[in-house]
This record gives sequence, structure tokens and C-alpha cells, in this order.
Amino acid sequence: MQYNNTNTGVLFKNESDNEKAPAYKGKINVNGKEYELAAWIKEGKTGKFMSLKVQEAKKPKAQDFAEMPDDLPF
Repeated sequence: MQYNNTNTGVLFKNESDNEKAPAYKGKINVNGKEYELAAWIKEGKTGKFMSLKVQEAKKPKAQDFAEMPDDLPF
């Protein structure tokens, strides 16, 4: 059985020393299209909240595949 992930997303904790980097990163699918999702934890007058950024998922370029080693284990 294949899982349908349309209109769902996931965020994972981003382990980075850069204080400007998002606290969480992941992907979200909206109507069948993949997007990258980032979240920062911020503090406002009423408490903590998450600030989000969404952008189109980057597709690998053909040259990226050409640079991959031929002996990958899969």
C-alpha cells in the first residue's frame, strides 16, 4: 500500500550553529506539488510563535547526477 502524502507536511529539528538558520526544516505537499518548509521560533508580545517560510522544492540539475559516483550501493 502506498501512502498518499498530498496536502501534508513534516518538519524536522535543524541542527545548526547559525543563529539565523531555521529551527526546523522539512517539506510540504500542496495539491500534489512539493515545497520546502522552514520554521523559526520567535518571541512576541503574547509569547512564543513559529514564523514560516515556504518555497518551491529545488529539483536536482542534470549535472548533479553526472557528478555522482558510479558505485552507489543502490
